[in-house]
Amino acid sequence: MSIIKALENRRTIYALNKELPIPEAEVEALVKQVTELVPDAFNMKSARVAVVLGGMQDKLWDTIYDAFDGKVAREKINGFKAAAGTVLYFYDQEIVKAMQKQFSSYADNFPVWANQANGMLQLSVWAALRERNIGANLQHYNPVIDKKVKELLGLPESWVLLAQMPFGGIVAQPDPKEKENIELRVKTCR
Repeated sequence: MSIIKALENRRTIYALNKELPIPEAEVEALVKQVTELVPDAFNMKSARVAVVLGGMQDKLWDTIYDAFDGKVAREKINGFKAAAGTVLYFYDQEIVKAMQKQFSSYADNFPVWANQANGMLQLSVWAALRERNIGANLQHYNPVIDKKVKELLGLPESWVLLAQMPFGGIVAQPDPKEKENIELRVKTCR
């Protein structure tokens, strides 16, 4: 599949279930492969990923719901909980701090670059999952959930949570996407 086709097929899919078209081990291997391939400024390798599956998937979304003390709709959280798993995206601030110290002239840029690399990772994993007929969506419940999620999963304090990507079998396809007037967003200068 071409990168353009992969990006066209990558859509926000909310109607997910626990029935994956490939084994969980293949999903894990895919996430590892993509994480290794995505570039990062100064090759700092700041991205960290947790792939949550099985019973921990349900615990994760119950923990996220509890973190909000009922201030988020249970139905919405249950939709994410219904997925087969969730990819959690982080960057390691210890890596970023070490790079800031080593290359002080660029110190202010390393957090920005870590976020840029993580964004590339999120999109790449999303497109790769879709290539395997797995649906996904991207959520941002951080920073409200950060502490509880790290405690639940036993993750280092230095990991900074950036996004949550529930994924699973596709129950329903999203509505067709309307073409936009891209000229409003892209300018060619000669």
